[in-house]
Parts: sequence; structure tokens; C-alpha cells
Amino acid sequence: MDERELRAIQIAATTKLTARNGRWTIASTTGTGSHIVAPTAGDKLSCTCPAYELSDEDCKHVLAVRYTVQRENGGKPVRFSELVKVSYGQDWAAYNRAQTQEKDRFLLLLADLCRDLPNLRRRPGGRPPTPLSDMVFATTYKVYSRMSSRRFMSDLRDAHARGLVSAAPCFNSVTNYMANPAMTPVLQSLITASSLPLKVIETDFAVDSSGFSTSRFIRWFNKKYGHETDTREWVKLHLICGVRTHIVTAAEVSGWSSNDNNYFRPLLSSTAEHFTIGDVSADKAYLSRANADHVEKFGGTPLIPFKSNSVEPTDDGAWARMYHLFAYNRQEFLARYHQRSNVETVFSMVKAKFGDAVLSRTDAGQMNEALCKVLAHNICCVVKAIHELGIDPSFVNAHEVA
Repeated sequence: MDERELRAIQIAATTKLTARNGRWTIASTTGTGSHIVAPTAGDKLSCTCPAYELSDEDCKHVLAVRYTVQRENGGKPVRFSELVKVSYGQDWAAYNRAQTQEKDRFLLLLADLCRDLPNLRRRPGGRPPTPLSDMVFATTYKVYSRMSSRRFMSDLRDAHARGLVSAAPCFNSVTNYMANPAMTPVLQSLITASSLPLKVIETDFAVDSSGFSTSRFIRWFNKKYGHETDTREWVKLHLICGVRTHIVTAAEVSGWSSNDNNYFRPLLSSTAEHFTIGDVSADKAYLSRANADHVEKFGGTPLIPFKSNSVEPTDDGAWARMYHLFAYNRQEFLARYHQRSNVETVFSMVKAKFGDAVLSRTDAGQMNEALCKVLAHNICCVVKAIHELGIDPSFVNAHEVA
């Protein structure tokens, strides 16, 4: 064993190796900065350090990655396939047209989507409720505008003048409807309905969750540090999206402590009612036999990476087929699994455009506000598809289909 191998063993034992998208970042042991180790053709690894660039042979960083991955794999040999880079082109002319016309088209499509919604049941002895079509329009438009309820009233009056709503309700009514639990299933059905114009385009999907902070705080006793800890409470948005247009086909909202895995099958089942299922990708949090079987039930291919302690299955089924693709055809697996990055893009789009926090104080209000963000995002995706893909969407009675 030469000095290079000894140094590699030392790095593997004492230095944190950060893996992301098939690449490993290793902090420099001789100064500041870091080095990147990445797969190349022929089951080789490359490194950005000077030693590798000069010799084109495995340096201590490459060996450290090999030792670390093999150790995490229970001492079994590991195959490193070429990391496939996928880039997406952008039709900037169509993108510019979509962005400059988005608000006008957004309002028309939202009004079309909300038209003829059945009204909520009238409370005994109460006055007639505001039409549900107007309130879904108002709550979603408010989230789209990112204004407070009071400052949003001028926009709502303009929408009424254009005939998009039958009346401009009081700002208190908009807030009260946002916090109404009866709105939750309505918004979920509209999210599905808003994705239907793209059902002939989307066949591959990705599943994930992300948090939105709230105005409430939680406190617990931190046993590790021996004192109470305060942090802001957050809600978790679970969704499944198409990887081509970023349209969300189904969404649910839960508390911050919920298990992601519980939402995989309901989201996929809802999507399969209207879409043809091809590849379905998700991260390790969703790794289970039940999820793999559920994807194949709808004729799709599950793409969920295995953990370091996963063992090769001895039976035959969806779990075994997914494992063999992951372990013995890593290049194809990575090329198809790369589509999962689009669900991260969806969360980035939603948070950048409509905010990474929910302002409502009640549980129902926070759930509905998060769903309104998704609905607004979907309509924006449809507007973009109008210009980029030439679709002609119609939402007339679409909620009845969903």
C-alpha cells in the first residue's frame, strides 16, 4: 500500500464527503477550497485536483470516494457509470410572449376554470353565501397578486368590471373563505382540472414534498443541547408533477411532521385517473415495495434509488426490476431518474413567484393557501404551454371531469 492509498484511507475516515447528483465534494486537506469527484466513461472517476489532471490516474480523492462508497455498500464492489448531463433548451421568443401576456390570460383562464362551481351549503338561518365561483377566483387571484386582503380589493374590483366575477366581495369574506375547510377538496379538484389540457403531453412524473413556513411557532425541549428550542412551524406540500411542462397533477397538504411516503400512492392514483403513466421518479424517502408495485399497477416504471443497506432481491417483481436497473444499468437509470429534478424546479417556481410562506393563521387557511399557490402555478404553466406548445385550453366544466 503506497502513500497515496494511505492518504485516501485517512480522507475517507476523517473527512466528510458530500454527494449531490452523482458528484462528491471533498474539502481540500492542504488549503482552502474543495475538489469535485465525478463519474466518467468506462466506470472511472475523475477529480478536479492538480494531481489527477497531471497524471490522469486515480488520485487520493478518487480512491477516498471509492473506499467510502464501498464501505457504505457493505464492502461489495460498486460500479460507477457515466453521469449523464441533460440540458433543456428554452424558446425565448415564446417565453417572452407568455410572460408579457400572463396576467391577462391568467385571469381569463381562472374565471373559466371557476365558472359554474356548485355553491357551498347555506347555514341554517344565515344569509345566502357568496357564489363559490367568485370566492375561488378571489382567493386564488389574491395569492397570485401577493397582496394583503385590503390592498387586493382594487384588483378584485377591476376583475368585477371586466365581468370575471359577479360581485366584488368584502376583504373579510375573502379571508373567511380562505380558512373554510370546505374549500380544500374544491381546490384539489381544480388543480387536477387545470392540468387536463396537458394530459396528452405528460407521461412521465415526479413526486416530492416541500415546506412552507407559517406565522406560528413551536417549542420543544432539545435533549442534545439541554434547553428549549423555538422554531417557526411549517406546513408540508406534497405533489406529483409532469416533468416536461411542470404541471402539477395532484397535491395534498399536511403538517410538518407527516411522513412523505404515505402520500406517494394517493397522488399517483389521482394522476392515473386522467394521465398515461410512464416513468415515475422519486427520492429515497419514497423507497418501498408497495410504491414500486403501485407504479407498475398503472403500467409505469418506478425510478427510486436504493439505499446503501439495500440488498439484491431474490424474488421477481417490480422491486427486483427496479433494483436491477439501478444496480446493473446505472447509466440508463441516471438518465431517466434525472427527470426528478423537475419537481424541485416546480417548488422553486412556486416559492419564487408566490412566496415560500403561508400567511393564514388557521390550519385550514394554511392548507388552502398552499393549494391556491399550486393552482396559480398550474394556470401559469398552461399559459406558457399556449405559447410554446400551441395548445388551446378550455376549462368549461373541467371541474366536473376532475
